[in-house]
Amino acid sequence: MKGAELMPWGKELAMITEWNESSGSLGTYFYQDQLIARWIHEAKPLRHIDVGSRLDGFIGTLSVFREVEVLDIRPQPMPVPNVVFHQVDLMQALDAQWIECTDSLSCLHSIEHFGLGRYGDALDPMGHLRGLEQLKRVVRPGGILYLSTPIGPERIEFNAHRIFAVTTLTSWFDNGWKIEKFTVIDDQNQVRESLDPKSNEAQNQFGCNAGIGIIAARKG
Repeated sequence: MKGAELMPWGKELAMITEWNESSGSLGTYFYQDQLIARWIHEAKPLRHIDVGSRLDGFIGTLSVFREVEVLDIRPQPMPVPNVVFHQVDLMQALDAQWIECTDSLSCLHSIEHFGLGRYGDALDPMGHLRGLEQLKRVVRPGGILYLSTPIGPERIEFNAHRIFAVTTLTSWFDNGWKIEKFTVIDDQNQVRESLDPKSNEAQNQFGCNAGIGIIAARKG
């Protein structure tokens, strides 16, 4: 039989510790990316733009079923099918082409980094708020912004990220926006959809020390 002969011996590469390991690591990023990709797939926007989300996670998932434009302060290492890349610093003045230009925008696990210098951006204590206002300007009236960020007792863990209270996160959409979906991925990686961000449980950060709060908000 062809192929029955012994194969040549290569270098030894012993793998003896994986017999009982799981088939993959399903952390918060996995559940977040899967959830919001589903929301966008169901919404079927005309145009979708992303700011700063992981290319090797959420963007890769989204690009399987639709084109996505990516704005990031960092360069993209190589071309990716269905991904149109633009190197843009959202802390700077936006070019006119980005003002009210899309009906769908995502920024996942990124806003907490703005202004901390982690990715070469200028230090700015209010960087997250300046970045948020820029994100809002990109969305046209009637469009939707998908935003996620760490939630828990409010603090800065310099220069990695900020962690926001639920009330802080939801207050960003008090004027001119309507929160249509609010979901938490808690410290045990449990996805909790359709939560009330004004509930008593929200005052306790839904029990999170460093969970994820996910908002889908529509611009009025």
